[in-house]
Amino acid sequence: MPRSLKKGPHVSGRLLQKVLKAQDAGSQAPIKTRDRNCTIIPDFVGMKFLVHNGRNYVPVFVQTEMVGHKFGMYALTRLFKQHAGDRKS
Repeated sequence: MPRSLKKGPHVSGRLLQKVLKAQDAGSQAPIKTRDRNCTIIPDFVGMKFLVHNGRNYVPVFVQTEMVGHKFGMYALTRLFKQHAGDRKS
């Protein structure tokens, strides 16, 4: 169920502070985060993030098409190998 519009997007305060500090310094270093439910806002465009998927950090480069989505959409937690079926050898 989506978040109420009157509440606005969920953005972690600590993550926003890290992004603003990196933008002021002009740093290109990726920012580590475990906050997968954080909404991507326009301030994050052009930044590199390392999003934790429960096992390791997945690199995510934020583009304009990602605004409004969550970080968890881009750091998958499950690895799909293959369906078990007839395999031609």
